[in-house]
Amino acid sequence: MTTQVKNRWFMALAAMAIHISIGSVYAWSVYVKPIQSTMNWTLTDVTITFSIAIFFLGLSAALMGKFVERKGPRVAATLAAVLFGLGTVGSGLAIHLESKLLLYVTYGILGGAGLGIGYISPVSMLVKWFPDRRGMATGLAIMGFGFASAISGPAIKVLIDAVGVSSTFYILGSIYFIVMFTAAQYLANPPEGYMPAHFTAAINAGKKKLKEDLVNITRDEAVKTARFYGLWIMLFINVTCGIAIISVASPLLQEVIGISALAAASAVGLMGIFNGAGRIAWASISDYLTRPVVFILFFITQIIAFYMLTTVTSILLFQILLYYIMTCYGGAFASVPAYIGDIFGTKELGAIHGYILTAWALAGLVGPIIIAYVKDTTGSYTGTLYVFVALFVVALITSLLMLVNIKKIKNKQIMA
Repeated sequence: MTTQVKNRWFMALAAMAIHISIGSVYAWSVYVKPIQSTMNWTLTDVTITFSIAIFFLGLSAALMGKFVERKGPRVAATLAAVLFGLGTVGSGLAIHLESKLLLYVTYGILGGAGLGIGYISPVSMLVKWFPDRRGMATGLAIMGFGFASAISGPAIKVLIDAVGVSSTFYILGSIYFIVMFTAAQYLANPPEGYMPAHFTAAINAGKKKLKEDLVNITRDEAVKTARFYGLWIMLFINVTCGIAIISVASPLLQEVIGISALAAASAVGLMGIFNGAGRIAWASISDYLTRPVVFILFFITQIIAFYMLTTVTSILLFQILLYYIMTCYGGAFASVPAYIGDIFGTKELGAIHGYILTAWALAGLVGPIIIAYVKDTTGSYTGTLYVFVALFVVALITSLLMLVNIKKIKNKQIMA
């Protein structure tokens, strides 16, 4: 009796549904001013909520990577649905009770844990379902995370105006839980050694060649390599700079280029579209240009873009630069899982990915708090942009060293 293999494209759609739900965290900036006016809190007070959520995203991804590999994507994604749903609904209660601490616990800790587990649950699974197109596969799922703010940003604004902040959390938390729980039930790893029929036929006909991974090692072995820390540093810098912009996008656009709150919410939505589009576009491009080359391109172009943000006066050009930065921000996230597979193999990809995402956790604390603190103390967002330019120079150097390291190992393998 043969077991029917599930449809890998439906698997990608289920993964995308989960990521669209948890990706609503990227629309946090739309909550910022309503919460400030309702609670009479500072920008830093409100931004800390977002930072805690991103920190616990990375922490839970790191701690639960082995759990995801052991229990499988369905169980892990179901747990994520419960945590993220509870965290979002609980945030409504926190606002109702005017409790800053409860908001940090619900949205930050509970919601953040749901974010982390929900983020990694489908990703390593999709790399295994799409051995022929790793970058595109992870780009599909993680694209949902980026696109989420395009849906959530305007929806949050409309709901807050209609029913208030607390009820918005109640409504959206319930919706997120239902969508995530339903999608989780379809997830499953492919059979051992799975390859799609058309790809197997192409290999047998000599038309395609399966790229061999650099090595195939465990998480504990991976953390002993220089490549692991190089990838960690690159992701940390890319996220620190991008997430700082995301965390204050709505007030930044209102204050710097003088657009209305509703227009800013729409712009946040557009940022989400470019964040999402960058994930599928750059990840797909990385299947052809290779992951190391794509990361070098990220950093060269963002050095230019962040520097230009400090001097640009054109409203249109300012937004174009922001949207381009979002494509690179999302593209790096989508390319990282495939990069991990290329240089460490798929044996414990989910667990290694979880460890790498600690870079996101730390960046989630560093980026938003720096930009909020500078704004609160100096009244300007410009100072931090120069810091980000310097950080991207460091990232560029690291990405070049990664390329050298990978080529060195390949040459050793050829010589052996």
